[in-house]
Amino acid sequence: MFCNQCGTSLQPEYNLCPKCGQLVANAMAVRQAPDRLERHLHILGILWMIAGALFLVPSLVLMVVGGIAHMFIPGEEAVARLVGPLVLNIIGGVLLIVAAGGILIGWGLMNHQPWARIAGIILGVISIFHPPIGTALGIYTLWVLLSGDAGAQYDRMARTA
Repeated sequence: MFCNQCGTSLQPEYNLCPKCGQLVANAMAVRQAPDRLERHLHILGILWMIAGALFLVPSLVLMVVGGIAHMFIPGEEAVARLVGPLVLNIIGGVLLIVAAGGILIGWGLMNHQPWARIAGIILGVISIFHPPIGTALGIYTLWVLLSGDAGAQYDRMARTA
């Protein structure tokens, strides 16, 4: 048996951890290796955060270009001077929302937030249609979050987080 706080080996008759003083009582916990879902949630969270960060770059570039595009469009093209920057800013804004969603999903999965599993499943289904990397990330997301009793395990982890 091991202490939940510091991991020190404990004898069955101990009520307090001799190293950190943590109350052990009858609720002794065995330090276990993380199970399959927990290992994959951490990896999945990192992958979603990386995907979100990769969407930040084109988003910011499009928004900056949209802000200065009117200077490079000839003066007699009034419609182009209005619509061009607007379209670039809208596309950049959409990419910014996608980036924020990926980063939040990654953070939520790594911290076992209750909302993150459902949001991750939705984003996983959407990303399947963005080959090749999005498809791989979507399939991996669905494999982790929908396999076996992942829902019940995730709910338990979310309650203890």
